[in-house]
Amino acid sequence: MYMYTNKNPSILQDKLSKEERATKYNLNKLNHQWRNIMREAKSKELRKEIEILSQTFERIVDRKDATIKSLAKDLQEAEEQYAMALRSHLQAVDSLFDIQEERLNKLQIYYEDELALIQEEFDTERALMIEQHGIEMNDIADILFAMDQNFQDRENEARAEFESFCDEIKNKDTEEKHGLKVLLFEKQKELMRQFEQALDAYLNSTKSRKNEFEEYKRKDDHAAQEIDSQMRRINKLSDNISQLKKKMMANAKECEERNKQLKEEREKMLAHFQDLKAQMNKLRERERDKLTKMTLESNSAMKELKRQNEKVTVILKLAEMCRKLETEEEKVLPFYASSLTQEEQDDVQTAMLEKGYEPLAQIMHEYSSMENFWKRFNKVFLDKLALDKEKMGLVQENQQLRTLLKQYLDGISVNDEIISQVNPLFIVNNKTNVKLNVPVTDPRVQRPVAQTVVEAAHVVRHVLPS
Repeated sequence: MYMYTNKNPSILQDKLSKEERATKYNLNKLNHQWRNIMREAKSKELRKEIEILSQTFERIVDRKDATIKSLAKDLQEAEEQYAMALRSHLQAVDSLFDIQEERLNKLQIYYEDELALIQEEFDTERALMIEQHGIEMNDIADILFAMDQNFQDRENEARAEFESFCDEIKNKDTEEKHGLKVLLFEKQKELMRQFEQALDAYLNSTKSRKNEFEEYKRKDDHAAQEIDSQMRRINKLSDNISQLKKKMMANAKECEERNKQLKEEREKMLAHFQDLKAQMNKLRERERDKLTKMTLESNSAMKELKRQNEKVTVILKLAEMCRKLETEEEKVLPFYASSLTQEEQDDVQTAMLEKGYEPLAQIMHEYSSMENFWKRFNKVFLDKLALDKEKMGLVQENQQLRTLLKQYLDGISVNDEIISQVNPLFIVNNKTNVKLNVPVTDPRVQRPVAQTVVEAAHVVRHVLPS
């Protein structure tokens, strides 16, 4: 009877599963046919859109071809006009070259006549120049002395201004770079605009080139007359320059030795100045490196102090929280009694007073004041180990109880999974099918793990062996 009652649910479940499979298959078939219909409709719409786009594209291409042909024709006409203008310009330039050669021949003849007259005037003016030379030499000596004094004063002022000017240039350079970038970008836009305007103006100005050529020809005649007058003046000035050059050569021989001495002194001063400048730059770099190093170290020290301060505040907060959770016994006796004898304690005390020679021993000697802290820490650590040991025992016991509970629930419940397995409630020949060491993961038995809190003092007093 027991086996008969269990067959009906399995038959119904088989029918239900077959019906579900049939419905899924029909639903998938309908979805597949519906997708095919939608694909055909969408493909028709896309074909129509492609035909419309192809027609519009062909119209646009024809329009672009027509514009390209018209532009090519305009370009060819412009090139022909440019070739005609270039030929006429070259012819005009050749005629101007011929006219200029004739005028130069006439000017050569005129130059030779004027040269004879200027030589006569040169002899008369030479006597006057020799007299003036003596007077001017005295004046030059006075001027050179004053110039030396002014040069020394200006050199000192120039050095001071040079140093200040260098600093100002460095500051202005960074500002001007940024400004120049902005100005160059704006000028680039302006030049592009002017280039386009110039191109338009050139195309419009080719019509009026004849009138401009006549105007330039008239100006050229006027300029030729001015050239004649200027050539005379140039000849006079060249003679004066040759005379002055001779005077300068005579004066240069006299002042050469003095100039050599001044140059040597100046080079020495410049070398000394460069040495001082190099030393000053090195000193600046060294001081700047020291300043940067000091700022970096100060920043790192401030960060480290801030981190240590935060760490100390956290430790103090944790200490306050732990102080609230202390028992009465821990408040009265915060440190455990030492298990060492009096002699051993005396030996430890003398060893702590002695200074070690190794670095690790010296560091431990510096932290001897933390002994009481480590005692409390060790006590808490022992309490934690005792609680962990008790927790492991309770977890194992709880696991065994939940295993038994699951097996009991499996024995009293009726379903296909349980029937296909061995029933733990059957007892044959005083033997059971219960497996006591099987881990349990059934949600019927699982529950949230309770966090049991036990005082460390209680564990030490009642649980741990004395």
